[in-house]
Amino acid sequence: MSFETIDYQVTDGVAHVRFNRPEGANAVNPKFSRDLRDVMLEIEFDSAVKAVSVTAEGKVFCAGGDLKEFNAAGDGLPKLAADMLVDFHGGIYRMNRMPKPFVAGVNGAAGGAGLSIVGAFDLVVCGESAKFTMAYTRAGVTPDGTSSYFIGRHIGLRRMLDLTLTNRVLSAEEAEQWGLVNRVVPDDEVDNATAELAQQLASGPTWATGHAKRVIYEGFESPLEKAGEFEGAMITQAMGGHDGQEGIAAFVEKRSPSFRGE
Repeated sequence: MSFETIDYQVTDGVAHVRFNRPEGANAVNPKFSRDLRDVMLEIEFDSAVKAVSVTAEGKVFCAGGDLKEFNAAGDGLPKLAADMLVDFHGGIYRMNRMPKPFVAGVNGAAGGAGLSIVGAFDLVVCGESAKFTMAYTRAGVTPDGTSSYFIGRHIGLRRMLDLTLTNRVLSAEEAEQWGLVNRVVPDDEVDNATAELAQQLASGPTWATGHAKRVIYEGFESPLEKAGEFEGAMITQAMGGHDGQEGIAAFVEKRSPSFRGE
């Protein structure tokens, strides 16, 4: 399946998603938002996909909302934004809910909606010169892209307020220290490091990996007892599957496991 603003291919169990509108700094507009939603649908229903790598073409990962297109919409902007966010947020919801890990590789800048979507990925690799900024209030608007849900959980309330109210720009080093990204690598290694991490996840016990993601997110949203009950349901299900039994046996027998993703 082809998309106008996103390149997509599947290799060895990894879906490689690449934002591909570098002439527009990979900014978020209605077309990108629909492509994002559609590519998430493609990934969700493709059983061959075990993990996902997300990178971007050009010098900017995602500059945020396409302010030139928004400005051109004039009085029709509120309707355009509302329609666009159905797709943009819908794509993020699906990414978060499906039991497949998403690894992002951030090159250059991630601002506004670009930073919002970075916050929604499961794991994030970035280049040494990467920069991160909220930028919404600089343009006289409030945050979107589910940033209020994810980023505050990653970095804490006060830091989230600092980023949002002052439009502070974080370096790659600061972003790692704050917990916004997982790994910082040389700029020219971002794509490879992202693909390698996604491949590592796709080559492992993929049922356990995907459902561990569900357990973690569920735990953040649940009271103690509900979180514990969900953990119990998932681990007992895992222990009844091939990979759980094989993993335990391999550990006891001191050999490498042979996982099947089930």
